[in-house]
Amino acid sequence: MSLRRNRRAKIVATLGPASSDRDTLRSLFHAGVDVFRLNFSHGSAEDHAVRMAILREIEAETGRPIGVMADLQGPKLRVGAFAQGPVQLQPGQRFRLDLDPRPGNAEHVCLPHPEIFAALAPGAELLLDDGRLRLRVDACDAASADTRVLVGGRLSDRKGVNVPGVVLPISALTPKDLRDLDTALALGADWIALSFVQRPEDIIEARERIGDRARIIAKLEKPSAVERLDEIIAQADALMVARGDLGVELPAEQVPAIQKRAVRGCRRAGKPVIVATQMLESMIESPVPTRAEASDVATAIYDGADAVMLSAESATGKHPQAAVAMMSRIIEGTEADPQYRQLIDASHSPAVPGQSDTAQAVCCAMRHAAALLKAAAIVCFTSSGATSLRAARERPEAPVLSLTPSLAAARRLTLVWGVHSVHVDDVADIAQSTRLACAVATQERFCRAGQTLAIIAGMPFGKAGTTNLLRIATV
Repeated sequence: MSLRRNRRAKIVATLGPASSDRDTLRSLFHAGVDVFRLNFSHGSAEDHAVRMAILREIEAETGRPIGVMADLQGPKLRVGAFAQGPVQLQPGQRFRLDLDPRPGNAEHVCLPHPEIFAALAPGAELLLDDGRLRLRVDACDAASADTRVLVGGRLSDRKGVNVPGVVLPISALTPKDLRDLDTALALGADWIALSFVQRPEDIIEARERIGDRARIIAKLEKPSAVERLDEIIAQADALMVARGDLGVELPAEQVPAIQKRAVRGCRRAGKPVIVATQMLESMIESPVPTRAEASDVATAIYDGADAVMLSAESATGKHPQAAVAMMSRIIEGTEADPQYRQLIDASHSPAVPGQSDTAQAVCCAMRHAAALLKAAAIVCFTSSGATSLRAARERPEAPVLSLTPSLAAARRLTLVWGVHSVHVDDVADIAQSTRLACAVATQERFCRAGQTLAIIAGMPFGKAGTTNLLRIATV
């Protein structure tokens, strides 16, 4: 079964109560999902295990690699409870946050996070309940903060706290995250999405625990991470632009520019980038999106993002399959626009210094050769997936057919722009690789007899990091 997608950009869909049974998961995959997201902020380990087992059964049935992302919750900073229920904070009033565990009232509440007080200074601002309420710190010490309410509103138990502009001295991995990470790795997740990334050291810490068992996606959701964006891209294997969280701590008008900067940075580095949250949000309830949402998805595709993501639309919405199908149609329509190719070519950037010069030279030559010869496809032989990543970085006009003997690499590459990933047996020489490339490209409906393929590989075959061969073959 080919199941070839007629688009380059990929779709990530979040699983939840609306998308947990076998029939729904199968329908979502056939509708266009390339990578399924397990959100560890919700659900039990048993829930995730059941969904993973179903996905691997669908993978075996269809013969197509399916990528799975495990999204860790990260630190959740919250106020405590109130003695008499929700309180109403008025602009200009004083309000105290402290470590006192007793239920709060309209004058104070517990904030059981000493690390926040350690990082605060007079003049700092605190955002409560996803930014709906805003407080300014007048005075603080190691156990409390006296604040003035700038933007008031209703505040109830356990609402979240954000501290924009402050790097908090806490790890991105909480004890819960460590347990969830062990679960995700045991289940065989291909990608680990790391929340609350503030600095590149957070990714280094996570990699020490993960090793080579999965690849790391850094979620861009903190202003401090935006300030060190290039360093974070360098340390991570991929990036997710979590626009909803960014919009809490940053003015909304800044988020579009950050999104474009993140996409450009990842394209330059040759690493996948996902644009996420609120893409087709109206489809949580409605069977069709707004025109503004369709334009939002298209903008990410015009920029060259590797993937766009559905969150509540597929996890808890009323129309999960319709949302996936709609997103797929928007991507296909955008990529069919002649201006799309012009924009992708115009935004192409030179390779990042320090990366493998030979591999980059081969891929650059591949891009030009494939365009000149009107190649039906570019066939990449890869052990680790690196060759296919470099090929995708070039954003060639021809589709990228990635052939790998590593099932783990095949699954990871389902996230990457333009890559059609196929798990194959290893090859031993150039002649065998050419025969296999022609056979698989024909089987997967990329070409027909008489057409041209551009083949890139590394010699000796089977050794990672040796991309040094470009061959032109006629089917």
